[in-house]
Parts: sequence; C-alpha cells; structure tokens
Amino acid sequence: MASHRRTPHQGIAARTTRVTVLSAAAAATAALSGGAAQLAAADPSGGTAPDAATRLDGLYQQAEQATQKYDAAQETAKQLRGEVADLQDRAARGQQRVNALRDDLGAVAASQYREGAVDPTLALLLSDHPAQYLDQASALDRLGERQVAQLDELQDAERTLRLQRSEAAGKLAELQGVTNQLQHRKKAVQTALAGAQAVLSGMPPAQRAAFRAGGDPRASRDQVLPPLLNLPASSGRAAIAVAAARRMLGAPYVWGATGPGSFDCSGLMQYAYAQAGVALPRTSQEQMNAGPHIPLDQARPGDLVIYRSDASHVGMYVGGGQVIHAPYPGARVRYDPVNMMPITAITRP
Repeated sequence: MASHRRTPHQGIAARTTRVTVLSAAAAATAALSGGAAQLAAADPSGGTAPDAATRLDGLYQQAEQATQKYDAAQETAKQLRGEVADLQDRAARGQQRVNALRDDLGAVAASQYREGAVDPTLALLLSDHPAQYLDQASALDRLGERQVAQLDELQDAERTLRLQRSEAAGKLAELQGVTNQLQHRKKAVQTALAGAQAVLSGMPPAQRAAFRAGGDPRASRDQVLPPLLNLPASSGRAAIAVAAARRMLGAPYVWGATGPGSFDCSGLMQYAYAQAGVALPRTSQEQMNAGPHIPLDQARPGDLVIYRSDASHVGMYVGGGQVIHAPYPGARVRYDPVNMMPITAITRP
C-alpha cells in the first residue's frame, strides 16, 4: 500500500491529535457527558429550548466528536503496542546476548577451576553486577587482552539492556495512559448515544421515520451551491476509492469501525482509499489535511468533504451534488446532498 504524502500542516494536526489523546480526555468527557445531559433534559416546551430533532442532532454531533477522538486514541494505542512489542523483543535479544557473554567468560573461570586456580577477577562474572568491578585497573591487569575485550563487551551489552528495559517500561506506562483515555472516550460516546436514543424514541413516529430516512436537521440545504459539474474522478485511484465506497452502501455505522462490514465516517474514507493503495490517516481532522484543498465548485468524485468547524464529520464526493458517507449510529452508509451540513473543506487525497 502506498503511503500518502502529508502536508506540513497535516503533521502539526497529527501531533496535536497525539497530545490531545494523552492529556485532554477528562475535560472532553466532562464536556461531552455534561452537554449530553443538558440536551437530553432540555424542556421542549420552553421558549428557547431546541426541538427534539435539533437536540438529537446535537447529541449525534457530540457522539461524532467523541468518536473521532476515540479513533485518534485507538490509533495511538496501536502504535504504542507495536513500539512496546519491538522494545520487548529487542530487550529479550539483549538478554540472550548478555547471557551468552557471561557464559563465555564463565567457561574461562571453569577452565581455570579445573586447572586448580580461579583468577579472582573472573569470579565476579558469577555475580549479578560484574560491571562494577570493571573499572578497577588492578583487577583488569590480571586478565589477558581477550578477556578484557570480553568484559568490555559484556559491560556494553548490559548497559544497552538496561536502557532497553527502561524505554520499554516508559512505553508501557504511556500505553496504559492511552488505554485509560480510550475508556473515557468510550464512555463519552456511549453517554451521547444513550441521550440520542432517548430523544429518538420520544419523537413522533413520522418525525422519527423522516430522520432515519435522511431528513435530519443537519441538512443546510438552504445554502446556495455553486454550479457543480459532472466531472470524472480526479485520478484513477480516486475512481477506485469511489467504487469501493459505493460497494459499502447499506453497511451499518458503528463508531470506531473501519470495515469491511461496518464503518464510522472517517473509517469509511480510510477503507475506500486503502482499496486504491492510498493510506489515509485515521480521523476526519487528519483527513482534512491529507491533500490540497479544492473549491467546492471544482469538486470531483473521490474528493473528501469535511464538515463542521471542528472537522468532526467527513464524506466522499461522488458527483451530482452528492456525497457517500456513514451518517451516524443507527443509520447505514448512504448518499446525501453535499450541503447536508456546513462544509469546512474539500480535500483531494
């Protein structure tokens, strides 16, 4: 799979995502949980309280925001698990090397013992901390040049092993922190979705059916669209990605999912472009900077349409003024008008 070149701005976004993963979960969870509770408890009969559909939209938006942060944390955890496994493997190989070096030098001591005289300096090799004696010149003088070289090599190997173990322990602690953040983010998503389900269940049947069919309040169809030409895909890879996304029509939205049976919004984009050999980043915020930005009137099939000011939702433009996307939990991958929500950017991977 070919890696996609990122712009400098994307790198900043990726680093920012990582910092957010490690440091801001508590605040995000409190805000999301609190917001969900306020929206769910709002009095629909009050003069300024939002109607049920608007409250439902607000809860789904919060769930999407939390989902993208969960996705970022999941990606970081995956990377850290790989780094921890690599460090542990290197430490295991380092321990084998230390053991082999100590065995070699121990064989020298055993040989001397059989000859009736063990050099005191070699006895230190049988201790747990032989390196502490190595700087004693008087002791080293008793050993031959080859044994001195072996002792130096052992000292270096043990020093490297200590560093590897220390680094592995640090990565494990970092991974544990991210794992804790994942739990917080999961709870934030579940809280928002529980509130949304309660609002949805309280809707009149006709309104609930209209929302599920795509008539949701996120649509900003009063927005005047520029003329959208029926142009071909911007590249062969974009055409492959569009075809892959179309094949996923009807697949259920599942937060945190990247296919092939279910998707969240950014997971669908990542999956579709992966079929074309392009490695998109995981979250919609990162995907916004996965290529140059294009004016809406120049959009072509395969371009990514990023929604909302926080870039918490993404769809793929497929031509004819439509996108294909994974809308929200309970819905399935479908077509919707490109102006279904406020557009932040059009990105061409």
